[in-house]
Amino acid sequence: MKINVKTKINKGKLQQITKNAEKALIETAEAIKTDLYQSQTMPFDTGNMQNNSTFVDDAQSKNGVVRLVTDTPYARKTYFHPEYNFKKDNNPNAQGRWLDIYITGVKKDFAQKTFAKLMKKMEG
Repeated sequence: MKINVKTKINKGKLQQITKNAEKALIETAEAIKTDLYQSQTMPFDTGNMQNNSTFVDDAQSKNGVVRLVTDTPYARKTYFHPEYNFKKDNNPNAQGRWLDIYITGVKKDFAQKTFAKLMKKMEG
């Protein structure tokens, strides 16, 4: 028994889904940044690292890549040295490796859930 099936791809709809996915990806990175600020885990002395030097780099979003970047000279040093005694005046949860919670910690599903929620909203 042979069954023939014809399919037709709706290229317009496929392009819209791709466009929505790129937008949702960028918005997901922005949501992580906002959640990071609200959780008050980044070391905070003058606020420059958190408030002025941390941003979403979406230059490669068309390729499915966005980055949360902190571009101060001391960001790497503070990130990779959780043993430092961070001030807790401005951010009471200040610590090194402040993104680990999104990678392996309790918020490890944050990005996936946020992206899925955004896509569902966009696709209506």
